[in-house]
Amino acid sequence: MTENEQLLARVAAKAATTRPWGWPSLPDPADAATLARAESALGFRLPPLLADLYLRTGDGGFGPEYGLLPLLDSAPAGEPSAVSQYLAQRRSGQEDPEWPWPEGVLPISHWGCGMYACVDCHSPQATVLLFEPNPGDPDQAWFIDAPGLTDWLNAWLDGTGWYDVPDEGLEMAPWTEFRIRVAPAQEREQGLGTGRDQAQGAAGATP
Repeated sequence: MTENEQLLARVAAKAATTRPWGWPSLPDPADAATLARAESALGFRLPPLLADLYLRTGDGGFGPEYGLLPLLDSAPAGEPSAVSQYLAQRRSGQEDPEWPWPEGVLPISHWGCGMYACVDCHSPQATVLLFEPNPGDPDQAWFIDAPGLTDWLNAWLDGTGWYDVPDEGLEMAPWTEFRIRVAPAQEREQGLGTGRDQAQGAAGATP
């Protein structure tokens, strides 16, 4: 049995006996068609371990605190899906450029008060990030919760997550890639806007 198989077995065992707040039961796993539709809507693929969690354990409803969000469809518990949250955050970032949302960073669980656990689906280890917007500064809203999804799941299974060991002095490392990850999209939009302005100016200029 591989390490991933062992981890998935431990997750399944705990998921079968532990309910996050607001979830009366563990949902059935998502099917392959649901995963395909989710990835099509997102525009990128889920990391293999995250996909396996949804395909083999349950469509949300397990994990720390409020549990994983359902992947594509809202759950009976009223939790919005991970896909809908991601798309909403991306739209919000386009409407309010002060709070851009990085492409490929998928919210998978919320902590309340606008805070989310997110997986960077473009990182090799599927880094888990904490989004904490309450200080009011987007540059101080992103932290590294765990180097990879495997580490994040093990912390939940072992009871060693920051949410299990209250420590007012706990300081997470900031996610320093935030501005790098959002800059290209902003620059493309600004470049397109500049190009349009120049074209309009040229068209309106008198010879």
